[in-house]
Amino acid sequence: MHNQLRFIIAAAALLAANAALAQDAKVGSLVGDVHQGQQVYRRYCIGCHGARGDGLGDNAPWVDPKPRDFTSATFKCRSTPTGTLPTDEDLFNTIGRGLHATAMPSWGALTKQQRINLVAYIKSFSPRFKEEKAGDPIPIPAESPATAESVHRGAELFQKMNCWSCHGKQGHGNGPSSVGLTDSKGFPITPYDFTSTSQFKCGEGSHDLYRAFMTGLDGTPMPSFADSLEPSAAWDLVHYVQTFGTSKGRVKPVPAGTIRASAPENRPSPADSKDKAKAGGGSEQQ
Repeated sequence: MHNQLRFIIAAAALLAANAALAQDAKVGSLVGDVHQGQQVYRRYCIGCHGARGDGLGDNAPWVDPKPRDFTSATFKCRSTPTGTLPTDEDLFNTIGRGLHATAMPSWGALTKQQRINLVAYIKSFSPRFKEEKAGDPIPIPAESPATAESVHRGAELFQKMNCWSCHGKQGHGNGPSSVGLTDSKGFPITPYDFTSTSQFKCGEGSHDLYRAFMTGLDGTPMPSFADSLEPSAAWDLVHYVQTFGTSKGRVKPVPAGTIRASAPENRPSPADSKDKAKAGGGSEQQ
């Protein structure tokens, strides 16, 4: 009888703990169910992220960049300051949006309830979500006009802050420091090619790019500029980086008279001039 009582008490405690865990993810009126999330995870996510959430699933050896290790609770796409935990909404949005230029697809086909259930289960892999609170989302001020002057200032910042050393002077992701870069787990990582598509790693709009500059992409060499850029300067950098784009949604040709960060003197190099002449003035790639 004594052993039965202890079993009942232990079972009740476990149920209470699981109930609390199930409440551990919330977006609006949606509340995550960790057990339902586990079922969705086993069906769609385990192949890459692994049974333990450590990013060592059966598919991981063939995936580049490597799947996210949920046990460290380090996430690239967040609305929160560098080094802090993402919000439930951050994880919810990442699942729905996916991460461009990675093997992580959009799971927008899942219902919203399935997505919040996944958030609850993903959070169960790391004790950090029990020990820490998510950071406060960084404020995003109204976007300043994307004028020629703003693009010009952004080009100067792109050089001054050495963004080109990783992303390349034309934004191709092939700067001199791009070789040998690794993520926080020692895996090779390639700087983002800003010319490849209308999307960025964590979204495709101006606000998404501004947020990435100010939060950084934790787990990668991309730092936060929150302590080094004023909001107005960050918008200037956004406007300049957007000039590299070639796809719909963010085509913003460099206004006449605006500099490019293609040469130290802020002037087109002779090679660039020849290439443009041959192409009939066509645009460049990143």
